[in-house]
Amino acid sequence: MGDAQLILVAGLLLAAGIAAAKVADRVRVPGLLLFLGLGILAGSEGIGGVEFSDAELTRTVGTIGLVLILFEGGLTAGWSQIRPVIGTAVLLATVGTIVTAVIAGVAAIWLFDLDTLEGLIIGSAVAATDSAAIFAVLRGSQLRRKLARALEGESGLNDPVALLLVTGFIDWLQLPDYGLAEMVGSLAGKLALGLALGVAIGFGARWAFRNLDLPNPGLYPVASIATAALAYGAAEVVHGSGFLAVYIAALILGTGSIPARQTTIAFHQGLSWISQIALFAILGLLVFPSQLGDVAVEGLLLSAALMFVARPLAAFVASSFSPFNARERLMLGWAGLRGAIPIWLATFPVIAGVEDSTLIFNSIFFVVVTSTLIQGATFEPLARRLGVTSTEPALPRPLIETGIIRRLGGESFVWTIGAGDAAVGRSVKELGLPREALVNLIVREDEAIPPRGSTELQAGDELHIVVRLAALPQVEELTERWRTGPLGRPPLPKLPARGAPQVFSVRPWLDEDGDPSHPQVLERVAVVAELRARRDGAGALVLLADGRYAVTSSELLAVGGRRALAEWAARRIGRPGLSGQEVAWWQEIAGALAAPA
Repeated sequence: MGDAQLILVAGLLLAAGIAAAKVADRVRVPGLLLFLGLGILAGSEGIGGVEFSDAELTRTVGTIGLVLILFEGGLTAGWSQIRPVIGTAVLLATVGTIVTAVIAGVAAIWLFDLDTLEGLIIGSAVAATDSAAIFAVLRGSQLRRKLARALEGESGLNDPVALLLVTGFIDWLQLPDYGLAEMVGSLAGKLALGLALGVAIGFGARWAFRNLDLPNPGLYPVASIATAALAYGAAEVVHGSGFLAVYIAALILGTGSIPARQTTIAFHQGLSWISQIALFAILGLLVFPSQLGDVAVEGLLLSAALMFVARPLAAFVASSFSPFNARERLMLGWAGLRGAIPIWLATFPVIAGVEDSTLIFNSIFFVVVTSTLIQGATFEPLARRLGVTSTEPALPRPLIETGIIRRLGGESFVWTIGAGDAAVGRSVKELGLPREALVNLIVREDEAIPPRGSTELQAGDELHIVVRLAALPQVEELTERWRTGPLGRPPLPKLPARGAPQVFSVRPWLDEDGDPSHPQVLERVAVVAELRARRDGAGALVLLADGRYAVTSSELLAVGGRRALAEWAARRIGRPGLSGQEVAWWQEIAGALAAPA
C-alpha cells in the first residue's frame, strides 16, 4: 500500500472502531469483542484479505498501546481514590493472579494434554484481567465505588505479574539452569524496581507539572506522554517492570492538583481509545478462524474452569482480610474480565518458538472471547442481583473542565447524596458551605437543576461543587457531616430572664481581629458558633462565649445583646446608597436576631 492508502485504511479502522464502541454501549457488550471482530474481518480469512502474521510487530504495537492504556487508567484513578482499597487490589493482583494461573494452568494441562510448563503459560496469560475491559464496563456501571476502585487497582497492578509469570515459565521451559527459585527472584526484583522507579518518576513529574510554568497548555499532555515513556523505558532498561512503573507514576501524577489535569486526562482517554482499537484490530489480524474449531470444546471447558472455579476461588483467597462482605467478594470473583492483555501475552510463546505455540495462542484467544462475552454481558445484572450497586456511578465524571479552575486557584468535585445521609431533606443553605465555596449544579435523575439556597436535597442528587483551594480542607470536613450530621445552623440561645442589659458597641475592624469571615476571638472573647456567613463579601454573624453576638465585616465590628444588635441592623437597612446585596445582608441579620427564643 502507498502512504495515502495506509492513512485511509487507518481512518476507516478508527471510524469503524468508534461505531463499534457505540454499538457495544447500546447492546451492553464489551467493545473489545467488536474491535477484535474488526481485525478478524480485515484479516486473510475475512473480507479485507489482509495477510498478516508478524507476532513481533504485534508485540511491539501491543506494548506501546498497553503503556498508554495503563497510564490513562492510573491518571484517571489517582492515588487518593485507590488508597482505601490498595491492600485488596495488591492481593488480587499478586496472590489472586498466581492462584488463578495455577488452577487455570492445571486445567489447561489436563484439557489440552500439554506439558506442565506449557499449561502454566496458558494459565498465566488468562489470569491477567484487562484494564481497558474493566474501565469500559465500569464507565456504565453503578457498582459500589469501593468495589470499582479495587477492580481498577487490580487491573492496573496485575498485568506486570501476569507478564512476569508468562516470561518466567517460557525461560523455565527453554533455559537449562532456570527454575522456581530463579523465577521467584526475578519476579520480586522486577516488581521492586518497577515500584521504586514508578514512585520516583511520578513524584518528579508532579513536581515538574506544578513548578515548571509551561508556555502553552497543550504542552502538558506532551509532558504526560514523556512521563509514561520515561517510566516504562527506565524500568525496562534496568530489568524492572515497566508496566508497574507506568501505572504507579500515573497514579502519583493523577493525585492532587496539577495544571491542565482534566485536559491531560481527556487527551489520554482519547489515546487510550486509539490504542484499544489499534491493539485489538492487529491482534484480530493474527487470528485464523479456521483454526479455532480445533480448540473449541477444550477452550469452552477451560473458560468455564476459569470463570467458575479459578477466578472466584482466587478472589476469595486474596480478599480474605479485606473489608468486603461475602456478596462483594463474590462480585470480585466474577468481575475478572479478560481482554487484550492475555492475547498479547499469547504472542510471547509464538516469538520464543515454544513447540505448541499455535495451540497456546488459539486457546488463549478462545478463552478470552468466551469469558469476556459471558462476564461482560452479566456484570451489571449480577451486581444488581447481589445488591452491590448504589445510586451513584462507579466512575463519576465532573461536568465541567477543571484544568482552568485549578490554574485560577480553585477546585471542583462531585459529591453524591446517599439514601441514609443527613443531607437528605435539607436545603442547600443548610449544608453550611463557606463563602469560598458554592454548589454550582445539582444533577437529579439525569436532569440539571440550578441550585438555590432553598433547594431541597434528595437521595441520589449529584452536587457539583466549586471551591477555592484554600477552603478545600474545610469543605472536605463538611462532607463528613453531610453523611452523618448534624446539619443546619445551631439554634440561638434563649434570652436571659433577668439581668443587666448587655453593652452594645461599634468600632472599625482591625487587622489584629483576624479574618472577618471566620473570626476566632473578638474583644478577648472566644467565638463559639458561626450563625450566618456573608456571601457577597467578608462578614459573618457569630455567637460569643459570654452570650453576646457580633456582626463582622472588613470595615466594622458590632458587638452586643441580641435585641440591641437586631435594632441596629434594622436601622442600617434604611440607610441611603446601600446595594441590594447589602440590604439583603442586613435584613438577614435583623431577622435572625429578632427570631423568637
